Amino acid sequence: MVQERGFAPALVATILAAGDLCVFALEVPTGWVADRLGHRISLIIGSALQVLGMLAFWHAATPAELLTSSLVIAVADTFRSGADQALLYRSCAALGREREFQSILARTEAVTQAALVALLLAGGAIVAVAGYAAAFATEIACCLLGLLLARLMTEPPAGGDGNPDDADAQEGAGLTSRPRMRGWALVWLIVPAAVLDGAAGAAAFLAQTSHDASVSGVTGLVAVITLSEAAGSWLAARTWRGDGRRLGLLAFGAAAVAVPLLLSAGAPVAAVALAFVLGLIHPLRAAALQRAVSDGARARIASLASACDMACTTLGLLAAGAWSTRRHSR
Repeated sequence: MVQERGFAPALVATILAAGDLCVFALEVPTGWVADRLGHRISLIIGSALQVLGMLAFWHAATPAELLTSSLVIAVADTFRSGADQALLYRSCAALGREREFQSILARTEAVTQAALVALLLAGGAIVAVAGYAAAFATEIACCLLGLLLARLMTEPPAGGDGNPDDADAQEGAGLTSRPRMRGWALVWLIVPAAVLDGAAGAAAFLAQTSHDASVSGVTGLVAVITLSEAAGSWLAARTWRGDGRRLGLLAFGAAAVAVPLLLSAGAPVAAVALAFVLGLIHPLRAAALQRAVSDGARARIASLASACDMACTTLGLLAAGAWSTRRHSR
């Protein structure tokens, strides 16, 4: 947008921030829609909007067009956020494989993070060899593939019908009369990991904006951070079930350790370490949340967790930016 289309960097940054704000505002409402209309339908709507938004973004020639396309992409993100986890959990429950939800989600997250590194490098190579138009065409083709995959999915029966193989699985699938988790317990599950997200975002920002940071160095650091998160997700596929008390303590402990890491070993080490813990915690938290709520609130609770993560990340970036500015001005 800056180099090819000539938009001012400040304008592009503002429009991207507007997209993030839109995601934050619509996370929970679109999660409610997904729980009412169906999680598969929500994924299809989000994927279709993603295709339209990317087409509009590619051809945006004015600030108004750029803003509109960015907001469409943001709305697309909110329709998919939460619905994917809810659909996966209900599918596992319907197939009598509720216990495998955490490991399947964790493996998926690990593959996703590793693929992001490959896509990052591939995107740069495509632009260097064939230009931005080829990169946008590739992006839109990937979005169309996502829409096709969403269309091919199946909505599980309501209530997680199936034959889970034990009482724990039945409880997790919502098939017994076990009382659901109360509000404060859900807060304990959501907030500590969100605080950790904020700490990780701040550490990554400080690492990328240090005095001696180079383009190649920052690219390599982002790749290492992403792979570290993938390694954490890989471990989550092989570790304990997500218990709220342990998850909360782990998240708060990691956030507390981040401060001395930033002061002693430096921001890059803290960013890589926190990314690993995040990769571990997110699948565990997702499993604990899905087991704690009923079918009518699965996408909503996942979206709420995502919104809290985004809020803490934004606060962490603002704090890191203020601290970095003060440090550089000395």
